[in-house]
Amino acid sequence: MSSDKQLPVQLDELIAAEYTYIAGTANQANEDRARVSSFYLIAVGSLVAALLGTQIFDPGTITKSINLIFSGVFILLTLLGTSTVIQLAQLRAAWYESMLAMNQLKDFMVSQHMELAGAFRWTTNTLPAKFKTSSVSYYQAVEVALISGLMFGAALFFLQQVFFAANLLHWAVSAFGGLIAFFIQLDIYKRLLK
Repeated sequence: MSSDKQLPVQLDELIAAEYTYIAGTANQANEDRARVSSFYLIAVGSLVAALLGTQIFDPGTITKSINLIFSGVFILLTLLGTSTVIQLAQLRAAWYESMLAMNQLKDFMVSQHMELAGAFRWTTNTLPAKFKTSSVSYYQAVEVALISGLMFGAALFFLQQVFFAANLLHWAVSAFGGLIAFFIQLDIYKRLLK
């Protein structure tokens, strides 16, 4: 290696510090992603447990106003699910930006030291796509969107209970509404990452 290709010590330290910072931001995005989806699952689980507790212990007290309240709670959980899907997309985008920044540093180092060219698996050209259906982030978004869709279906069911007696059509409307909510949330996730 020629001495004119050597980087000044301060520049080496600056690049190392920047690389460490970028790696930390990528790691933080991954940790936040797990935290966000876990929070949503805990919130849904707690409220559904409360709902089931009221249904099991005293089913005769379910009135139209309680059905309306349950519908509102499930709408709130649907909105929270949508917010969680958006956060998951933003965290995937943040991870991707960190990877782009890291690859920019790697590209610079390779341009300065060509012997490093084969050292990195991920380069700017081989970086996984921002929107990738086989990623953990996508699977978490699917999980949240599925549960959120179920919450929307439950909201529709309880809302219909306020005005009509339950029948097969109400179950079908609720299921269809839940499916629509599921696909809308996945579309939101995809659009934010395209």
